[in-house]
Amino acid sequence: MRTNVMLDEGLVAEAKRLTGIRTKRELIHQALQLLIATRKRKSLLDLEGKISLQPLEQRIAGSG
Repeated sequence: MRTNVMLDEGLVAEAKRLTGIRTKRELIHQALQLLIATRKRKSLLDLEGKISLQPLEQRIAGSG
């Protein structure tokens, strides 16, 4: 998908320096992947204490 965006050049330069990524396209791609992974991880952490997980052996033993 082609999109035009105005980026903060200071942020882009710092991100390139820190990651070694050379292109804005790859930098944005990596940033989006990290954002998604971070949000998914947070969603899982938000479930802590709300659900009970049993080891697989207990679930199998209880089903028969």
